[in-house]
Order: sequence, then C-alpha cells, then structure tokens
Amino acid sequence: MESSSFAHRLAISGALPRLSVGMASTVNIGFLAPLSGQVESWGLPGLHGCRIWERWLNNAGGLLIGGRRYPIRIHAYDCGYDAQAAREGAMQLVQDHDVKLMMMLGGDTFTPVADYLSERRILTSTLLPSDLSPDTPYLIAPSEVHPIYVVTGVDWLTRTRPTLKTVALCSQTDGMGLPSLATYRAAFKAAGTNIVKEVQYPGEGGDAAAIVQPMLDQNPDILCWCTSYTPMVHAMTEYAYTQGFKGQIISCTLDQYESLVAKTSADFMEGVVFQFPDFDDPALREKAFFFNQPNVFFEEYNNRYPNSWSAVSWEYAAILDIWHAAVEKADTVNPMSVMAAMKQLGHVTHAFGPAEWWGTEIFGIDNALVGDWPVVTIQEGKARIVDFGSIPGWLTDHSDLLRIEMQDLGQMWQQRLRRVDEGTELGARGIEA
Repeated sequence: MESSSFAHRLAISGALPRLSVGMASTVNIGFLAPLSGQVESWGLPGLHGCRIWERWLNNAGGLLIGGRRYPIRIHAYDCGYDAQAAREGAMQLVQDHDVKLMMMLGGDTFTPVADYLSERRILTSTLLPSDLSPDTPYLIAPSEVHPIYVVTGVDWLTRTRPTLKTVALCSQTDGMGLPSLATYRAAFKAAGTNIVKEVQYPGEGGDAAAIVQPMLDQNPDILCWCTSYTPMVHAMTEYAYTQGFKGQIISCTLDQYESLVAKTSADFMEGVVFQFPDFDDPALREKAFFFNQPNVFFEEYNNRYPNSWSAVSWEYAAILDIWHAAVEKADTVNPMSVMAAMKQLGHVTHAFGPAEWWGTEIFGIDNALVGDWPVVTIQEGKARIVDFGSIPGWLTDHSDLLRIEMQDLGQMWQQRLRRVDEGTELGARGIEA
C-alpha cells in the first residue's frame, strides 16, 4: 500500500487545479455509534473528527475511482449503546444509503448486527478488536487495537524507572476492562514487576475508596487503573491524591487530564503514564502520520468542537484515511478488493507509522493493525509523548504470556464466542459536570 497519507497527497495537490465534485453520485459511509446517552463520548467526538476529514477530502475533489472524482457522505445513526437500535441503524444505513464502509464502536452494538453485515459483505470497522473472530471476515480493527498497545507504556515505564518493583491493578469486569487487565498483567509480568494487589469492580463503577484503599494498603510503587472509564480514573486518582500517594500512576486513557491537574496538583500528576497524545505534540511532527499536519487537525477540531477532544476524536478519522488509500489503490469500493489492497504486502501506514496485520493468536483472524504506539506522560501539566513503543516487537517476545492471561480471564476468541449471549457493558468516557 502507498505509504503517503491522504493529507500528504492533499498538500501536494493543493497547488494543482482541482477537479470538480459536481456529480450526482456519492460514496456513502455509515457511522453507527453512540451519539447520545452514557456512552456518547465513545462516539460523538469521533463523528466530529470524521466531519473534518469529510470536509477536507471533498474540498480536495473527492474520492478518485476509475478516473472520476466522487464526493463522500457520512451518514450517522445514533444507536446509543442499545442492541435493538444498532440493528435498526444497520438496516437503515445499508438499505437507504448503500454504505460502502460501516464504522462502529463495537462491543454490544456489533454482536446483534454481525450476521446481517457479514452476509451482505459490508466492510465494517470497530474500535474494539475483541469483536474479531474467524466468523467476522469483513470486520477490521485498523485504528485502535485496545488493549494490546498498553504493553508499550508498561515496557517504557519499567525500563526507564527500574526501581519500581511492585504494582497494584484494578479494572472493571466487562468487555473493555477484562482484556485490559489481562494485558497489563502480561506486560508487568514480562517486565518482572511483582503484582501485589488486584481489584476487580463492576462495569458500572464503584466507590473509589473501596477500590483504591486496598491497593494502597499494599504500599505499591505503581498504581495501575488499566482501562477504567474516565469517571473512575478521575475519582480514583483524586482519592490517591487525598491519601498522600507519592508513587507512579499508569492508566490506558487520561481524557480531560487538565481537570485532574486542576483538582490535584501539577506536582502530583507529573509523570503519570498513559497512551493517548494531544495532536499538537512536537513528537508527531517527526512521525509518518496519517495527517500531514496533525496539529492543524487538532486546532480545527478544538475550534469547531471545544472541550470534547479525546482518543476517539481522531480514531475514526484514522480508519477513514486507511480506507481511502485502499479504495484508490484498488480503484473500487468493493469490500473484498479494498481489504485485499489494505493487506497487500502485509503492511499499512496507520496513525503512528508502519503497521502490520495481526490477531490470529488472540482474535482468530489477522484483521487488527499493530505497529508503534505512543507512550505519553504528564509534564508540567501537559501531555507529552516520550516514546513510540513497538507492539509487534513486544508480541514477538511475549505473545505466549499474553495468551495465558487472556485465557485466565476468559478473553480468548473461542471463549468469547461461547458466551456470546451474555454480552458486555461499556461505560461512558466523559465526566459529569
């Protein structure tokens, strides 16, 4: 696949005469995700990012197929986090708009539509690769490979701070939390860090004191929140602050970290490790990135949609970028041809550089993209990238350990398929005012 991104080609073509988009036909894309309700923050910010991408592409002339330019149109359907709404939305988007790509959050909203979309060979993306299985050949996870990327944060932390010898972990017991807990377990064990306490709490959350105090009682060097949802991350961090914790904190996400800095202190938050950068980070200027100027995207996003930036803000747009490059390489929107173009030579340029298709060992199918992933820390109250860790490199050395921990928590694809009727819960990412 071509390594140049859409934005890079746009920068080059900006000096050339534009081709008109003035034609009746459009290429339609479905956005089936929560745009309201308690899980809104896992969907709506992503739609915002996609609207920027849509506008950029159409202003540049549209999608080039067969020597002609076609505008794209994103059709959004708010399914909340409801199975019935997801079924209705999938049918409407496919039947009314003939969508060529369906973008979804995944989880509970993917399970009820999996057969419908697969039977119609609708290329579908998810942010949760735990949705992947051999039964979902047209489902891809090309953007967020949660939770596999968290190994990069643990690896960097334990290499750069070798005096940290013990960790206490906590996680919610749902489809987001348990795979994360398994991966953090594997990462800390691979690094030789002793796990002194593990607390599992319900998916809907719990009392921060009841969760964190037993962890603090073990006097750990590190507190790990795994992929707790943002309200819990904030509550648990604030509790650790009030109890005078002086050690290291690591978390998968740290959305709205500015609020935590304000509620605790810059000194307390200094050095907290997580996995998602702001896009004005200087380190991204040197990276083969899906936007030629990520800081421009970041600035436009915050101008148009203030106070809503999160990891999700860019992840759906990153999927669009990969899909766009594959469509123009295949010269068609046929899903089988587009997937073949994506997988040609086994490498794709994803959000943070070259990546490769992986997943059979854990998900039963190589439909997840893994490559480098950023490690982010708080420095003087601001998120800053300190490293780009190699996910494939870690998996080469430790995939067996990851598989053992996934099996222990029932997260291997075979185990998940046997429990398909049980479902999972996904919590909100946002903070209530």
